[in-house]
Amino acid sequence: GRVVGINSQIYSRTGGYQGVSFAIPIDVALRVKDEIVKTGKVVHARLGVTVQQLSQNLAESFKLKQPDGALVSSVTPGSAAAKAGLQPGDVILKFNNKPILASNDLPALVSMEDPGDKVTLDVWRGGKHIALNATLSEAKDSVAANDATTSDAHGGKLGVAVRALTPEEKSEANLASGVLVEQVTGRAERAGIEPGDVILAVNGTSVKTVNQLQSLVSKEGKQLALLIQRGQDKIFIPVGLG
Repeated sequence: GRVVGINSQIYSRTGGYQGVSFAIPIDVALRVKDEIVKTGKVVHARLGVTVQQLSQNLAESFKLKQPDGALVSSVTPGSAAAKAGLQPGDVILKFNNKPILASNDLPALVSMEDPGDKVTLDVWRGGKHIALNATLSEAKDSVAANDATTSDAHGGKLGVAVRALTPEEKSEANLASGVLVEQVTGRAERAGIEPGDVILAVNGTSVKTVNQLQSLVSKEGKQLALLIQRGQDKIFIPVGLG
C-alpha cells in the first residue's frame, strides 16, 4: 500500500466512529518529521488571513464564473497578508502559481513554505486580477442621529431590521463601523443572517450607516455578498434578492 495521510480527528455526534475522519496529508507529515529530526521543533509559516469556501452564489456576487479560490473574510493587522495589501473580499486564486480550487488548499500550500519565504498571489478584486507579493511570517502559538433608530433595509427587500452600533458596542467588538442586525425575516433569514450579526460590508463596500445600507441594497443588483461579524468571526453570506 501507499500512505497518503495520517488520521488526526473523526467527526462524531456520539463519541463513536461515524464514517467521517480528517487526515494530515503525507507531504505535510513528512516535512514535519524532517524538521523535528533536524532541529527538534517545527516552525510554521503564516500568511495571516481567515478564508472561507466560495459557493456559486458568492462567486456570482464577486463576478466569478466558478466558485474556485479562497475568499478572504478577514486579514490580521500587521501580518504578511496585511503588508502585501490583501483585503477582506479578495479571492485568492493562485499561490505561487498553484491554482486554489477550494479554500482549504491555501493553508495546505502555506504549510509547505518556510517563514521568510517570498510568495506570489493571484488575487481577484473588483472584477479583475491583481498580483500581490508577500513575505511569510512565523506562526506563533498564540496568535449619527438618524442611525440611532431601527430601520428595515430597503423596505423589506433584504429582510433585516438594523440600527447603528453604539460607541460602547464598537469598542467592545473592536469595530470602526457597521450596523447591528436586530430582527431577521425573509431572504436574509433564509440566507442564514442572525440577530446580533453586524453587517460590515455589501459587495466589498463598507457599511457605515443605516441609510448607506439601504442605498447599497437598492443599487447592487440581485445578488449580494454581505460581510458579517458574528462573535469574533468574520464571514461572507450570499443573499439573493430575486
